[in-house]
Amino acid sequence: MLKLEPIGHVRNGVLSSRDFSDVVSEIEMLPEFVPGLYRLEESEEIDVIFLFDRNLGQGYQLKLHPKGDPDNPEVGVFASRSPFRPNPIGLQRVQLLAIDGGRVRVRGLDAFDGTPVLDIKPAKHRDR
Repeated sequence: MLKLEPIGHVRNGVLSSRDFSDVVSEIEMLPEFVPGLYRLEESEEIDVIFLFDRNLGQGYQLKLHPKGDPDNPEVGVFASRSPFRPNPIGLQRVQLLAIDGGRVRVRGLDAFDGTPVLDIKPAKHRDR
C-alpha cells in the first residue's frame, strides 16, 4: 500500500472556501525537510502538491457540475478542479514570495489552514 507523509502544513488562517488568488500562505516545513529547500528561492513560481485531507472518505463522482452548481455544464472529475477525487491530491502553481528558515511564503495556494503538503517543486526545470 502506498503511504504518503507530509513534508509540512499550510498556515494561512483560511478555514472555508473563497477566492485564494491573493491569499498569502506559509508552508511550515517539518524540520527534517528544511535542507531540501536549498536554492528553491531561485524560482519565481513553484508547484505545491497537497492532500485534500478534509475530503478523505467522502467519496467522489466521475461526472459532476463544477462548484456543485447545476447551471455549470457537467464535466468529468478529471476535467474539473473538484477536491473530491479518486486520489485526494491537489496541485497548485503559486508565486514564491520568500523563504525564511523552514517557512515558505507563497501567494495563490488554494488550500485551507492546516492542509498537509506532500511535495514542492520548481515550476520550471533547472538548467543546471
